[in-house]
Amino acid sequence: MDIRDYLEKLTDKPGVSGAETELSAALELLKNFGEAETDVLGNTVGRVNGGGKILIDAHADRIGLIVTGIDKTGFLRVDACGGADRRVLPAAEVTVWGKEKLPGVITSVPPHLAKSEDKDKAPEFGNIYVDLGLSYEQACALVSPGDRISVNGPLTDLQNGFVAGAALDDRLGIAVLLRALELLAEKGSKVGVDVLFSAQEETGGSGAKTGAFRSDAPEAIAVDVSFAWAPGIKDSECGKFGEGPMIGFAPCLSKPVCDALVKTAKDNGIPFQIEVMGSRTGTNADNIAASKEGKRVGLVSVPIRNMHTQGEIALLEDCENAAKLIAAYIAGKEAREDA
Repeated sequence: MDIRDYLEKLTDKPGVSGAETELSAALELLKNFGEAETDVLGNTVGRVNGGGKILIDAHADRIGLIVTGIDKTGFLRVDACGGADRRVLPAAEVTVWGKEKLPGVITSVPPHLAKSEDKDKAPEFGNIYVDLGLSYEQACALVSPGDRISVNGPLTDLQNGFVAGAALDDRLGIAVLLRALELLAEKGSKVGVDVLFSAQEETGGSGAKTGAFRSDAPEAIAVDVSFAWAPGIKDSECGKFGEGPMIGFAPCLSKPVCDALVKTAKDNGIPFQIEVMGSRTGTNADNIAASKEGKRVGLVSVPIRNMHTQGEIALLEDCENAAKLIAAYIAGKEAREDA
């Protein structure tokens, strides 16, 4: 399977933060490479070649909404579940994961009827509703407070190897790791790899804390997305499409691991970019580094546009190069330790 094949299987699934067990596709795909199971928090965890030498992580949850109540007219009241961008929510098509899968649309006030002071403002979550086309009684029979809502954004092929859709953050990371495991199998690697597709990254990183704790591996690589250049964004604040995965450097990251990732990329002719953060990375790497007695952590990110929307954009070439980098790094691990 290639990266796009994996994305096709992963991005149309639910699994909004706190409901990651709905992403059963990740578990089934991981079973192709070794032992795999789902833990009590909703993490998907696996062991390849017995595990124990290195931990690789990508988060399984996607941003979305959560039902907070049902209005007497049948509209659903909602709040953010993760960092949903309310600027792009009005009139968006959604799926409500109630007692059954329900299509819906987020309400939008027509510009003709909007107050002049509100025309250029994004609605607050207290004023965002989901229309299911149901009466109050019908909605109550099918939906409960706490049900999750995902914003629809089917995987779409753009030109020149670009894809767009919802949940690339961070189903793309899972796809990269699965592809890396494929490449390692092709190389005949026997390095013991612990795999973590972690829960609740978008709501604080609980899955990375508990999932990393159960791994005895002293070293880890976290895979996530980062910002790609687009009009209106400074070059210094983002990466660029086509220049490869972004290797992170930050206080919580292990400089020897980061340096080794750079050397691996250079030795294997894999394009890469450097991403420097002066504080926390805002990814699972922060929690993994402080898990148990501590782990040496590296961070590999894939640049995307339109983060936290239903129209995230990525370049498949960058994803493939991220997988190649991680596979080459893991395959060379024993050689580096024996040197």
